[in-house]
Amino acid sequence: MRTLLILALMALSWSFPAWADDPVLPLGELAKPGRVLMLRHAHAPGFGDPPNFVIGDCSTQRNLDASGRAQARQLGTRLRALGLNNARVFSSQWCRTLETARLLELGPVESLPALNSFFGRPDDRERTLNALRAFLTALPVDGQPVILVTHQVVVNAFTEATPPSGGGSVFQLNGSETPVWLGVIPVEARDGS
Repeated sequence: MRTLLILALMALSWSFPAWADDPVLPLGELAKPGRVLMLRHAHAPGFGDPPNFVIGDCSTQRNLDASGRAQARQLGTRLRALGLNNARVFSSQWCRTLETARLLELGPVESLPALNSFFGRPDDRERTLNALRAFLTALPVDGQPVILVTHQVVVNAFTEATPPSGGGSVFQLNGSETPVWLGVIPVEARDGS
């Protein structure tokens, strides 16, 4: 019973917007060289995935709903309005992340297992994060913007900011496995974003 209560409280905390003291950046920050947006997938009702889900079989997973698809399209529209048409887009192999990435309409989406969730699979955590750190280290520090569509647990491994669905954190690449966290992006359109 105690475990269920803890899991329920964790789920509730993940649905709240970023904490008030997290620096909120205008989306235009992403257009600068060497920027990475680590984005949590758009709204997908529920919590985790059903037991025995299968990567590549969307019928076995938690998926975006209509509001999640609209959320992803809206963010893509905002990013394109800022001229962010040259970003490289990567996604975890989960259906909800791939759909979010495609609905951004920022270009081809590449599947990247280093962005896969390790929620409920703690044995996968270090292997996944080591692969993601190696990927980030290899990116050029002055290269085109990169968008990584992933899961809340992956974003939290790099920052204490808890992204809501469709939210994320912006990083500046620095040639190391720990890019500099700059702040969070607003989920909804605001002046200048």
